[in-house]
Amino acid sequence: MQLFIYYLVYPILWFISKLPWRIFYMLSTCIYILVYYIIRYRRKTVTDNLTLVFPDKEKKEINRIRKASYKHMCDMFLEMAKSLSITREELIERYKVVNLDEFHEFERKNKSIITLMGHYGSFEWSNAVDLVSLNPCVGIYKQLKNKHFDKLAHTIRGRFDSRLIASHKVARQIIKDKQDGTVCSYGMISDQSPKLNNAKFWTDFMGIKVPIFLGGEFLAQRLDVIVLYLQVKKIKRGYYEVKFIPISENSKNEKKFYVIKEYLKLLEEQIHKKPEDYLWTHKRWKHRNATPPPGAIIE
Repeated sequence: MQLFIYYLVYPILWFISKLPWRIFYMLSTCIYILVYYIIRYRRKTVTDNLTLVFPDKEKKEINRIRKASYKHMCDMFLEMAKSLSITREELIERYKVVNLDEFHEFERKNKSIITLMGHYGSFEWSNAVDLVSLNPCVGIYKQLKNKHFDKLAHTIRGRFDSRLIASHKVARQIIKDKQDGTVCSYGMISDQSPKLNNAKFWTDFMGIKVPIFLGGEFLAQRLDVIVLYLQVKKIKRGYYEVKFIPISENSKNEKKFYVIKEYLKLLEEQIHKKPEDYLWTHKRWKHRNATPPPGAIIE
């Protein structure tokens, strides 16, 4: 069944990826109308999330942000399909690193880097960094249940000599890279909601007390890597500017939870400034009223 779904969907994705940019975004607008007005995909979840974190905003403004966020979401996921055929030159032009020299200075320190990202802007095109970096770039991701689409994700990354590591294998692989003397830049999305039984640290995210995913902090302090934040700004449709912001160059000696709290602060700043570019469809605040497990730290 998985193979059947793959063979059914892949040709559609490939066709979409080959569309001229103008028609490509016209299609995205059509998909937005379908998803937002007809299917109404997770509209209640998005409305609840926006109302929760922006209690002072009027209903009219909540609705504006909601609509704009769906338009952005449709663009972003179609841009993921575009990765099947986009050229190196197009990707570099459309996903521009504005402080590349500064990023190269971090790379020259002969220490691996963990770059923390959020579900903000375009995280799907972050492999563009590998086209301009000095060291190999590695994406850390949650393995897909459909093994054929999981293989496709690796194939897309492999087009630009990037590689992926499944999140459940990441510690072992980074340790191996370090033992082999391989210096890499690892990209990790860190604003997921952890499972409740693994919720060891609770703090405010957008003013709401919730459990926080600690994978990035754990790896940074254990392996003493440089930690950066990838700030992604959508300039216009299909064009992004990204900037690497330092969180710590000495993560091993930072206070516990410093790395993750600085990351959350930087992400919150972007969300407050332009909330429509955040992915609101996931239930990131679903554990806010839950009872923390024994031994959990709450700040």
